[in-house]
Amino acid sequence: MKKIILSAIMLLGLAFTAQSQEISKHALGLRLGDNNGFGGEVSYQLGLNQKNRLEFDLGWRNSRDVDAIKGVALYQWVWNIEGGFNWYAGVGGGVAAWDYNYHYNDNRFKDSGTYVFAAGDVGIEYRFKEAPLTLSLDARPEIGSGYYDDDNFGFDVGLGVKFRF
Repeated sequence: MKKIILSAIMLLGLAFTAQSQEISKHALGLRLGDNNGFGGEVSYQLGLNQKNRLEFDLGWRNSRDVDAIKGVALYQWVWNIEGGFNWYAGVGGGVAAWDYNYHYNDNRFKDSGTYVFAAGDVGIEYRFKEAPLTLSLDARPEIGSGYYDDDNFGFDVGLGVKFRF
């Protein structure tokens, strides 16, 4: 039993120390998703070291009833799966402003506001070796104060493409 426990501890230690991926110093691209209607985001990543980076996203929404803009900052940990595949997890927060114009029973209503939120992030990415491109798929749960639809929780799934430099 002692050998099994010792082997498990050694395997976990090896998994967390055998990280040979290289995080780019800079990456810029787009992240397309849908969190309560927020469609696209311009995304910038700043590599801090081999295992950590910062991500800054500026998102917008322009629809029939809602116009909104959102800024997000995340601190991310990155782990190599194999080759060009990495997975990552992060925490952060942001701020957003919205303007809601809607119709109800032939009446027109207007509302607007701002909110702050905390966010988590977990995803997988593939770094192409032939080209300086990275594709990613992630999930970002957000909890905040005062979304335009009175829901304080948002869940965003996004597909991203970034140019590394």
